[in-house]
Amino acid sequence: MKKVLFVLTSHDELGNTGEKTGFWIEEFAAPYYKLLDNGVQITLASPKGGQPPIDPKSEGPGNDTPATLRFKSDTEAQQKLAHTSMLSLMKEEAFDAIFYPGGHGPLWDLANDKNSIHLIESFYRNNKPVATVCHAPGVLQHAKNTLGEPLVKGKKVTGFTNEEEEAVQLTKVVPFLVEDMLKEKGGEYSKVANWQPYAIQDGLLITGQNPASSELVAEKLLQLLDK
Repeated sequence: MKKVLFVLTSHDELGNTGEKTGFWIEEFAAPYYKLLDNGVQITLASPKGGQPPIDPKSEGPGNDTPATLRFKSDTEAQQKLAHTSMLSLMKEEAFDAIFYPGGHGPLWDLANDKNSIHLIESFYRNNKPVATVCHAPGVLQHAKNTLGEPLVKGKKVTGFTNEEEEAVQLTKVVPFLVEDMLKEKGGEYSKVANWQPYAIQDGLLITGQNPASSELVAEKLLQLLDK
């Protein structure tokens, strides 16, 4: 049985706006069920352990999908989410791949989390897939390849676009823009129209543009795990 580590944010403050943030529930639920239904064993972890914050905006009725509705009635999955493991206790050798759901939270904590960066580099070095969606490609900001260069350098990547950030009016709130960061680090960034599904795989690295791309990312991850 394949084992995948899901890493979730513990950060719940949306900059200095006084609003709450966290991870985007759909970007967790869709990949979670896609992998679970295909026999993958999933472990959930976060920097602080316990219940990671769900972005309240992602739970609005307009954002419901079959996966989020399934999660809302799945007490087992809810319990699992309420008791995430401490990220610092996770070891790369126990898993076959690592996956990061997005939401704005990861830009504040996971992008700079030493345990997270170490895990990403370790998975990549040991030929295991690293998958991220929407804002989660931000977690690659400080990850390096074996040459000590940015992990995304020369890699085909995508992630939440500057236009999409502008559309949700958080350009001036976030600590950095995902699109700009990926380009600055030497990534070969591409995108499609706002809110349309788009995911890219380049070797072991899988990135998705926005919430609509989360299932695509999971499908690409499954294909890599099946190889």
